Amino acid sequence: VWLLMRDVFNVDADLGRQIVNMMVIIAVAGPHTYATFTRTMFDHEFREKHRAYYLSSFAIPLIVIVLALASLPLLLTIFFFWASLHTWHQIIFIVDSYNEKERLVRKERVKKRIQQFVDYGPVLVGLYPIAAYRIAVTQDFMVGPNSINEIVPSFFERPWLAILAFTIFFIALIAFIIKSVLDLRKGTANKPKILFISLTVIAFFFIPSLSNLDTALQGVNVWHCTQYLALTWYINRLREERGEMKQEPFIERISKPGHAREYYLFNVGLTMGSMLLIVIFFYLLSTIGGKWAEPSFAFETAYYIGVLGFLWIHYYQDHFLFTKTESVLP
Repeated sequence: VWLLMRDVFNVDADLGRQIVNMMVIIAVAGPHTYATFTRTMFDHEFREKHRAYYLSSFAIPLIVIVLALASLPLLLTIFFFWASLHTWHQIIFIVDSYNEKERLVRKERVKKRIQQFVDYGPVLVGLYPIAAYRIAVTQDFMVGPNSINEIVPSFFERPWLAILAFTIFFIALIAFIIKSVLDLRKGTANKPKILFISLTVIAFFFIPSLSNLDTALQGVNVWHCTQYLALTWYINRLREERGEMKQEPFIERISKPGHAREYYLFNVGLTMGSMLLIVIFFYLLSTIGGKWAEPSFAFETAYYIGVLGFLWIHYYQDHFLFTKTESVLP
């Protein structure tokens, strides 16, 4: 979409990038963020059983606002690190869910911890080899108009770190390939899990090589968010079937079989409501003046304040939810 706007419709590259960002937010990124809240903020049992966790979530938007006003590059550095951590955690959760389901089918403990780590390995380090090279060697790691090299400590601008990242990645990849081949030969391979991990590794490894990293990472984001939306609705459907949502009748209704469209549109509606915050913050920053007198920078700051405040709550709460692999079992 960004290339079409830039090369066919002659839209300014920076404006095109921001349009793509907004499209992704409305279609999947925003809805996937608010889908979390159907299991936390909108769930009576979560609010009562995990009250401290629930209340501490409200401090996160304030932290985002302070960071955005103090240093946007620092905010983005924390964001991309936490986003990668969150994405890893989701992948580990899915892999563990495959293993848990396999364990129930075979009625035995299927995987040892070291075998599980071989599954995780190439995914956990896949983003870093090319990213490390661009930070340490070419020093052109840009996210939109922001240079990550401006905020990353000079220690990371050492070529040997890029070599180390590539070495660790290929060791992890070779170990995963060997394990998968051995499992296939023994007839014990979980083929959907192998396919899932393989596609993830390919995407993660090559994405940091693209020039427009902001838009390129949105590609990973679309994959991650679409997956998350389906996964969360499936978990909610299982909770509804077990009768665990009686105190939240609306969430219970949109979690029933055949109501996936309502579930999705509900989360889109919350996303559209949050867009008003971006407009409000953009107006407030524009009136402050100074460096925010530049409309593009003011919008960039307002965009990240409006988006990351809720997104980081979603990250924070998912670090708890992703420990519950039993939630995906009937």
